[in-house]
Amino acid sequence: MSDNNKVLFGIAAPQSCTRLPLEMEMIQAYVQRAEVLGFHSIWVQEQIGLWTTVNALEGVSMLSYMAALTRRILLGGAVFLVALRNPIQLAKSLASLDQLSQGRLIVGVGLGGVRRLYPTYGVSDDRLVARFNEALSLIQKLWTEEDLTFEGQFWKLKNATLLPRPVQKPHPPIWFGAHVPAALKRAAKYGSGFIGAGSSSTQSFKNEVQTVLSALEEAKKDPADFTIGKRVYLAVDTNRERAARRLREFLGLFYRKPDMADNVAVWGSPEECADQLDKIVAAGARLLLLSPVFDMMDQLEILAKEVIPKISGR
Repeated sequence: MSDNNKVLFGIAAPQSCTRLPLEMEMIQAYVQRAEVLGFHSIWVQEQIGLWTTVNALEGVSMLSYMAALTRRILLGGAVFLVALRNPIQLAKSLASLDQLSQGRLIVGVGLGGVRRLYPTYGVSDDRLVARFNEALSLIQKLWTEEDLTFEGQFWKLKNATLLPRPVQKPHPPIWFGAHVPAALKRAAKYGSGFIGAGSSSTQSFKNEVQTVLSALEEAKKDPADFTIGKRVYLAVDTNRERAARRLREFLGLFYRKPDMADNVAVWGSPEECADQLDKIVAAGARLLLLSPVFDMMDQLEILAKEVIPKISGR
């Protein structure tokens, strides 16, 4: 396997907790240990919904905190709902974060699957694709242009300049989260990466990858310059029944769909988890975003020392 196809390993941030107050020492230790263990990146999710029963920290705030704790590990968000947020404010926040992290930001974008979020935030759920496309275009222009005049359907600016701009040029890499073919084709055309959802099965992800690869070929883009990743909820535990139960408990709280675990999650011994992750690699993943859901410090160590070394293509 060439270096371009080498599998990278990201890790989910300790963004959610079942009780308060936050265990700040654990959060700090986890984030810094992830960097020491050599993980490629550490990731947050968009956490602005009001229907989950999990205590979940807001993503940009969490990334900013982690930027101060680390020096090398990349910082990713999978994915920000740019059609829901104010794109001018988001452009400013993310540019500031790229400055504070000295160019370590990966920006994941998507529409999200919960349409009721939009009216709750005072945003119409009509014409969401048009709103998404315009918001993303405006963000990129604010990151790269001076004296910007922008005449959109939803936002208008005159002679605007955002400072400071991101460290990364022309701007931080933009990865898309998507499911439907049209969105997957947008990812290939406009993005530098695709991140499969943790709520999708390996087979669904494989189908999505094929659509992305076909769209890359159509757009005449080199797949080697486009990263394909997959979030994976998992539990490493030789007691398979206990692992499955705890995954179902978490996904029941987070998605209100506990049975989702049976279709999308990975669990079992280190060997069993590695075998299941190998199947996701075979489906097209070149970055595995590993998302443990309990005993995160212990899982972090086990993943780095007992699971990742067993995965093909590392």
